Amino acid sequence: MRKMKTLAIAIASSLALTGMAFAHNHGGNKESSGNGYSQEEKVGTITEIAVSNGSFETLVAALSAAELVEVLSGEGPFTVFAPTDDAFAALPAGTVESLLEPENRDQLTAILTYHVVPGLVMSGDIAGQQLSAETVQGSSLNVNATGDSVMINNATVVMADVKASNGVIHVIDTVLIPE
Repeated sequence: MRKMKTLAIAIASSLALTGMAFAHNHGGNKESSGNGYSQEEKVGTITEIAVSNGSFETLVAALSAAELVEVLSGEGPFTVFAPTDDAFAALPAGTVESLLEPENRDQLTAILTYHVVPGLVMSGDIAGQQLSAETVQGSSLNVNATGDSVMINNATVVMADVKASNGVIHVIDTVLIPE
């Protein structure tokens, strides 16, 4: 288990260096939203933004373990509901480590693709609505944007509309688990 954690950290670190090099070479000016997250004026892919943000290290490690980094670096467009590191930390003890094991790759892939909706869905597109959105995984998410906050199943969107070159990221506070 320690070997897998070390591997995940090494992968995340190498992706972080790639993301920093991208931001440096492409002049990614950041505009702070005041809540620790930032939106870049010149944007990278969904994966590059997740790597460079610093709040998605567990998500990036999981994407690497599931071999989905390249997919979310692809053309898209994708809408990603991205759980923060705190969201992953709130899972029962040992869950993340277990999911990162090679024998659990299919389960990890199902969980991660449950966070992705094909196409571009901005918060303004769903404001005031309650709807269902089919995920890449095949199941549907319940979206409730009728109140003061936007809920995706039992997760709250803590930051919406982080634009990427191949889609959009909506930051959520809970890991979504397909039924």
